[in-house]
Amino acid sequence: MSEVSLVSIVALLGWLILALGAYRSHQVNMSKTIRMALIWACIFTGLAFFFSLVM
Repeated sequence: MSEVSLVSIVALLGWLILALGAYRSHQVNMSKTIRMALIWACIFTGLAFFFSLVM
């Protein structure tokens, strides 16, 4: 693992912590969070499946 990839991983973790903190500050309940995560996972999976059929 090179220094550049290590710095990128640390930066991405920092952005993830920042995004989670901002999301958490809105005090969204857990069931809504899980529902939104599943919806987004289905959207990305559906798009990936669609593009794998097309290409």
